[in-house]
Amino acid sequence: MKIIIGPASKELGEKTAELTNLEAVQVSLKTFPDGEVYIRLESSVNCEHVAIVQTTSPPQNDRIVQLAFLADAAKRNGAPNVTAVVPYLAYARQDKVFLPGEGISIETLARMLKGAGIDALVTINIHSENALKKLPFPTTNLSAIPLLAEYFVQKGFKKAFALAPDKGAMYIAEQAQEVLGGDVGHLEKQRDRYTGQTRQTGMGLKVKGQVVIIFDDIISTGGTIIGAAKILREMGAAKIFTACVHPLLIGDAQNRILEAGVEEIVGTDSIPSNISKVSLAPLIAIALKAQESG
Repeated sequence: MKIIIGPASKELGEKTAELTNLEAVQVSLKTFPDGEVYIRLESSVNCEHVAIVQTTSPPQNDRIVQLAFLADAAKRNGAPNVTAVVPYLAYARQDKVFLPGEGISIETLARMLKGAGIDALVTINIHSENALKKLPFPTTNLSAIPLLAEYFVQKGFKKAFALAPDKGAMYIAEQAQEVLGGDVGHLEKQRDRYTGQTRQTGMGLKVKGQVVIIFDDIISTGGTIIGAAKILREMGAAKIFTACVHPLLIGDAQNRILEAGVEEIVGTDSIPSNISKVSLAPLIAIALKAQESG
């Protein structure tokens, strides 16, 4: 097996290749004046199974095209099997038809990628595993929550309270609790179907004097975390942190979260940023080595 280093995940791809002791295939990428993309693999993949490490965070459409071109290049140059390692899978939240006239974007994307030559998909903490059920190739959904929790253990916050922003994310907080060893709970969240606004409450939580870490899969605009921080402050939490796998942090979300009283935001390199303090490379390396030996 060889690892193709996608242009959107260079550092993560390099770390994964190093941990797996697999050869890294570098990529030549350029954009023509009209905006079209050119991609070339810089070493041979003939008769080699390959894993392409390429996230599809914004600008997601550009990165999806790059991923498809990389898969096609691998197949045309003799790779018999192509696994796409896509830490953040774009369009995964568009997995249902809500209104007449809609399509299902994640299924359309998957068919495109299969047509480009992808045989299997590895992703991390997809927002809804239901999105994977109808995809036209085998899929693996890994969880980085234990890695995030371990980051806080190493910082001296073992026994911290693991908090989910809503009941639906309770499984995430429970994964963190297994590492932290402290209490666990969730906020109650209700969304107005007409305005889209959410209302959170902390009924039943006992966080006074505790270090609380809010765990979630994605932080986008930060509104949910900001609301949670306000409740936790009012309830007397000693310190508030937040951790997520996919730090989208649209616009000024990062500053707004910190201004709301959160002491630190911790993300993974699923989406490279200045808060990507936890690498997914060990998690991906284990999955690829298992695939290679299997």
